[in-house]
Amino acid sequence: MFEKSRELAKKFKTEIAVYRKVYSDPRTPRMSKVLLWLAIGYLLMPFDIIPDFIPVLGQIDDVIIVPLLVYLALKMIPPEIIAENRKSAAH
Repeated sequence: MFEKSRELAKKFKTEIAVYRKVYSDPRTPRMSKVLLWLAIGYLLMPFDIIPDFIPVLGQIDDVIIVPLLVYLALKMIPPEIIAENRKSAAH
C-alpha cells in the first residue's frame, strides 16, 4: 500500500512539473494558460461556487471543476508541446 502511495505521489509531482513547464512554454496558447491559471486560482480561492458546508456538493465541485479546467487547457495545447515538456520533466 505504501509503495502504491509513493508511486502515486511521484506521478503527481511529475504532472505538476509538466504543467509548470507547459505554462511557461511560449508556444502554449494564451487561452490554455488562462485555464490553468483559473484552475490554480480556484483551488486557492477562499470561497467556492458551491459552499463546502453543503453536504457532498460542496466537496464535489472542487473535484469536478479543477480537473475539467486542466483537461480543457491540455486539449488546446498541441500534443508535441506536452510530450516535449513531459519528457523534460521526467528527467
